[in-house]
Amino acid sequence: MISDKSPIHYNLAAFNKSASKLSQCPEDVGAEVAFAGRSNAGKSSAINTLTTNSKLARTSKTPGRTQLINFFDLNIEGLRIVDLPGYGYAKVPMAMKEHWVKHLDAYLQQRQCLRGVVLVMDIRHPMKEFDEMMVNWCEETGMPLHVLLTKADKLKKGPAKSSLLKVKKLLKERLGDAVSVQMFSALKKDGVDQLRARIDDWLLAEEPEEHQEEAGDESPASEEQ
Repeated sequence: MISDKSPIHYNLAAFNKSASKLSQCPEDVGAEVAFAGRSNAGKSSAINTLTTNSKLARTSKTPGRTQLINFFDLNIEGLRIVDLPGYGYAKVPMAMKEHWVKHLDAYLQQRQCLRGVVLVMDIRHPMKEFDEMMVNWCEETGMPLHVLLTKADKLKKGPAKSSLLKVKKLLKERLGDAVSVQMFSALKKDGVDQLRARIDDWLLAEEPEEHQEEAGDESPASEEQ
């Protein structure tokens, strides 16, 4: 069951534009949440389930087809969800992978309106190389992270719960309160409300002080540190 009590009506999400590099992205204002994940982890299906629109994010039998950064506008002006390029599929040429990494890094490092990252992992195969790279980046920058353990319907309850607890313990030790972890099933629509609540928290929060006071003087406390 999916409820829709939020002022953000995810079912009204609409495609804005695609970008192959940072300079092609929409103006860096408002607030956005980015979805990242390895190819075939279920990222596009998660976005489509979140928005109850099976055609919003492109899904493909051939992982690695999502080569651009795709922006989707929500019903509140200035709020967006972002579908980052899938990464890690062996059949994708190395030059293309290098292009993805370069421009993905530029987006993550320089996008001021980014409020949080939803990292999509297959619950049966969590914490692969790309996942570790994204966790490291969030750890270094303090960017809030929400881990979506997808395809939970592929495991029985016991193994699924075990995987959830293992990933949660590992990431809490590294990121503390900056990370949250949940199970998710696009097939059964499980975990949608929890995902929406997390994105609501990020997108509807007040603008971080560091963005408001970039030109301000440092406080005495910060000078002492």
